[in-house]
Amino acid sequence: MDSTQRILAACCYFSIFMAPFLFPIVVYFVVPHDDVKFHAKRAFISHLLPFFCLFIAFLLVFVMNIREQSGAIVLAAMLLFGLMNLVIFIWNIVKGVQVLVNE
Repeated sequence: MDSTQRILAACCYFSIFMAPFLFPIVVYFVVPHDDVKFHAKRAFISHLLPFFCLFIAFLLVFVMNIREQSGAIVLAAMLLFGLMNLVIFIWNIVKGVQVLVNE
């Protein structure tokens, strides 16, 4: 990968700060290089994961009708969701830096 492709691939991961869905999709469909498309697809999926997990957490909370433990389930779901968001955010930053540094 040349330097322009690396910067574009890294920007897909760094787009977690702004336009997390739009930028990787545009890069995926506009750029003809397979390496950049690979990173754009991975970045897009990693940007989608928190919303998928939020959907699963809401589903678990609303489907489970356990009255005594519903507060604990909601709290646990919120904590897991927050932790996963933090991990994915850090992972995107690390992957973006790795793409920039690797030749």
